Amino acid sequence: QLSLADYRGRPVLVVNTATRCGYAGQMATLEQLWQRYQTRGMMLVAVPSNDFGGQEPLEGAAIAEAARQSHGATYAFAEKTVVRGPEAHPFYRWAAAQRPAETPRWNFHKYLIGRDGALIGGYPAATDPLSPQLVQAIGRELGAG
Repeated sequence: QLSLADYRGRPVLVVNTATRCGYAGQMATLEQLWQRYQTRGMMLVAVPSNDFGGQEPLEGAAIAEAARQSHGATYAFAEKTVVRGPEAHPFYRWAAAQRPAETPRWNFHKYLIGRDGALIGGYPAATDPLSPQLVQAIGRELGAG
């Protein structure tokens, strides 16, 4: 069980993932991002979800293992979680209240939380993890420390 409070004072990228999604290749790009910024204090948390297209059929540790085998993912994986609607995890309900126009519409939506715990932004599924807008936002947070 992951607690975001454990990462207070560090920027955190939270990504809802699914191993059978067409965007699953982003797990490898997320690994590149993780390798680049983990030593500078960034935290990356994958949140497996079956909310979009039923694309996460795996359960438990099998999800992280599949991501490691297929994409080399070494970052943290939360438990499989509901990320939208009234049954969503409290983090996702909080994020939706903070930024209603930037809620997950598909797998691989990214939320960036700042060092101060504020939600900096939501980035849609098609946003590459190494996109300039996301990399620059992470860099600003890491520089703010």
